[in-house]
Amino acid sequence: MQQFNNNEHPHRRYNPLLDEWILVSPHRNKRPWQGQNEKVHEDNRPEHDETCYLCAGNTRANGVKNPDYTDCYVFENDFSALLKEEVNYENKNNALFQLKPERGINKVVCFSPKHNLTLPEMEVFDIEKVVQTWAEQYIELGSHDYINYVQIFENKGSVMGCSNPHPHGQIWAQSSLPTQVEKTQKSLRAYFEKNNTSLLKDYLEAELKKEERIVLENNHFAVVVPFWATWPYETMIISKRHFGNIIAMNHEETKAFAQVIKGITVKYDNLFETSFPYSAGIHQAPTDRVSHPEWHFHMHFYPPLLRSATVKKFMVGYEMLGEAQRDISPEQSAKILRDLPNQHYKTKTN
Repeated sequence: MQQFNNNEHPHRRYNPLLDEWILVSPHRNKRPWQGQNEKVHEDNRPEHDETCYLCAGNTRANGVKNPDYTDCYVFENDFSALLKEEVNYENKNNALFQLKPERGINKVVCFSPKHNLTLPEMEVFDIEKVVQTWAEQYIELGSHDYINYVQIFENKGSVMGCSNPHPHGQIWAQSSLPTQVEKTQKSLRAYFEKNNTSLLKDYLEAELKKEERIVLENNHFAVVVPFWATWPYETMIISKRHFGNIIAMNHEETKAFAQVIKGITVKYDNLFETSFPYSAGIHQAPTDRVSHPEWHFHMHFYPPLLRSATVKKFMVGYEMLGEAQRDISPEQSAKILRDLPNQHYKTKTN
């Protein structure tokens, strides 16, 4: 009988944040690929695009003109998924047909007036301004009595459904806890009540001792490929100090957070020397005016690329019907990312 090797043999891993399992099949990464290849777009955008709805001074689709902003610019989404208005609804649901109205506010955050930049190409100081803007919006949106959660996120790249290449993210604030957040909160709370400590604090301390899944770190944050990672090069930024939301950061932590955001996104771009697509977002305490000592600030990065800039990991078949599955072990992907240069490939000299 062979000795188990986590980089060769199929196995399942437990995700304590979502109380779910994932199937890991590292041997499948050797199979030939004759499926769909994504088209790689040439990244030769101008600094200002007159046709872009998000560029400074341009007019958006609804006729509103953007100001000549010089760093971050925030506005309410012209095509919001959620609406502020309260509606009258008589609940006649039964157990099989449950429905409830959902109120909320959707905002767009332009990271920079420069159309041809992405986070890995921005200076740390400018990313700090993005982090500060996120914090301001968390306070502003969370102050509404009907807003109980503020979801900050970015979809980067057309393969992730991003409709505009201008550097920007979104914020969806709503009256209910989203499903993934609710599941995470349940797990965090159960662990905290049992151990009187943060699940992610204990997890990160164990990861820092092992070192095998740590991609990079500074004094205040670490970037780790989670033991239970689903996407091929998925990572998570975790604060070393236990705090629950973005407004709890001090000045040094804000700068350190900006540094690790730049650090991991540079490594992503360097992996296949392309503007690396991903969906990323912050998970933090709800704004429901209730104490949440169980929450530990963290940020997820979910990139879809697997073998090259053109080969995407699809969630289909077994993943949709059974459970999540990945074709490269988290330890392998962590080493690959860790060993990449810290300097962006566009700026290296021959």
